[in-house]
Amino acid sequence: MSEKSENHDYDLFVIGAGSGGVRAARMASEYGARVGIAEEYRIGGTCVIRGCVPKKLLVYASHFSEEFEDAAAFGWSAPKTSFSWAALIANKDKEIARLSDIYVKNLKRAGVEIHQARAVLDDPRRIRLKEKGGGEKTVRAQHILIATGATPFLPKDVPGVEYAITSNEAFHLEELPKRIVIVGGGYIAVEFAGIFNGLGAETILLYRGEEILRGFDDSLREALHQEMAKKGVDIRVQSDIARIDKANGAYRLALKDNSVLETDLVMYATGRVPNTREMGLEEAGVKLGKGGAVVVDEYSRSAMSHIFAVGDATNRVNLTPVAIREGAAFAETVFNGRKRAVDHSLVPSAVFSQPQIGTVGLTEEKARALHDEVDVYETRFRALKHALGTRDEQILMKMIADPKSGKVLGVHILGSEAGEMIQLAGVALQMGATKSDFDATIAVHPTSAEELVTLKR
Repeated sequence: MSEKSENHDYDLFVIGAGSGGVRAARMASEYGARVGIAEEYRIGGTCVIRGCVPKKLLVYASHFSEEFEDAAAFGWSAPKTSFSWAALIANKDKEIARLSDIYVKNLKRAGVEIHQARAVLDDPRRIRLKEKGGGEKTVRAQHILIATGATPFLPKDVPGVEYAITSNEAFHLEELPKRIVIVGGGYIAVEFAGIFNGLGAETILLYRGEEILRGFDDSLREALHQEMAKKGVDIRVQSDIARIDKANGAYRLALKDNSVLETDLVMYATGRVPNTREMGLEEAGVKLGKGGAVVVDEYSRSAMSHIFAVGDATNRVNLTPVAIREGAAFAETVFNGRKRAVDHSLVPSAVFSQPQIGTVGLTEEKARALHDEVDVYETRFRALKHALGTRDEQILMKMIADPKSGKVLGVHILGSEAGEMIQLAGVALQMGATKSDFDATIAVHPTSAEELVTLKR
């Protein structure tokens, strides 16, 4: 450590109590550091409070409309169903409060001092805490970790955009809209389109690009579009809003192609930007990049040697497990004397669209750009679950391999439980598995996952 600990209030001060910040704080404290952490909203961060966890609870809720329909093919009959948005949100809030409380208890158990306050850097080592009650105090820290995550992006050039909501507000709506227009084509947009559609709202998805889920494998993008359309989501690509106006208790949307839509709610899901504004970072010598992302090296160190950043605030790979791994690597490096860098090149991920997507490794497009030749294995089939019903839902499985070494470069799945399957596929790719390794593995039958070990070119 560069200075004696007694010259500071804390060996480490973490700004932001989300997944990455909490993991770093707990580990550093367990390694003997005196640690403080500041959070201006709720302990747990985006993922726990208004992101992955509550979103997946809503995804589960939206599945039941199809489950009730499909039950008849398996001999079940049920009375007419009804749905209560208020009950769902109340139960969701109870679970989120429980999880947030666990985060608080874990921090306290580890010896971390919690400050419910907004933290701003007054200078490279001094943090001013603006407490919720209106008071302020200043603390000094030998090391500072920025773990403030990201915040939803709203375009400034759309008149009436102030009428729109983002994913933050979607979790706290007083009632379920009868009609909703969702703007965006990324994973948050397609997930919420599935949620609202499954819960009974007339759902339109507007995306300015040529196809949803830019950056994912093209086969997945096209197949998801088709499956979402089958379920009733009206997807309109190369389409965007020019203006939003209030109209008779609803909203009138003027689109850039001169067409007009009327809806009860407009939700923007057009990406997220690092939550680093007005924190005094640049004034303290921290270099910020595109969108306000903290520029860091492989060890999450910023331009100031004692200031670090992890998670979405760095805009590297914006996923909760990545932030957790980065927070752990930071604590190991700085407070346990074991240099740890996170490998961002092979990160499994899931999109809880309907149907789900699971993906790891290179897309076919990226593989072809990096390799002279690639082998592509792909299959589409109807799941056994739908064999007795009338639902025409297809599963897609795709594998990309290097024909010279046989190494599997990417695995992409669209279908029920794709997120569960891709976790184990990620282990195989991390170990450098070849196509022959998959082929040599005995299938588990009857499952969808068995197709991964029986794929033919």
